[in-house]
Amino acid sequence: MKLKVTVNGIPYDIDVEVQEEESMPIGSIIIGGGAGASNAVPSSASVQATSANAVTAPLSGTVARILVEEGDEIEAGQVLCVLEAMKMETEITAPQAGKVERILVSKGGSVAGGEALIELG
Repeated sequence: MKLKVTVNGIPYDIDVEVQEEESMPIGSIIIGGGAGASNAVPSSASVQATSANAVTAPLSGTVARILVEEGDEIEAGQVLCVLEAMKMETEITAPQAGKVERILVSKGGSVAGGEALIELG
């Protein structure tokens, strides 16, 4: 793709190569997190898991809530934890049914995008 960019009044023609990445569903982003608010807006992001059974953070943020415990049996799509970033909450859901093997984060802890949150068995 060719783009024309002007910097300090000087035009430049540049070639840009665009690569498309696969997206994987991550859950919902809740907007307007006030009491009684329930406006959920679907969201997706692409991150690499640290292990085959790890549920990872789609973005950097703070762990607001952990809704499961180690040993819990879970269903596909069940909300496992909630991350908060820039005053918005993101629900992290289970990609498949299984068992919570290990919880790798704690409430109030900071996480980076792509960091493993929970290992499933």
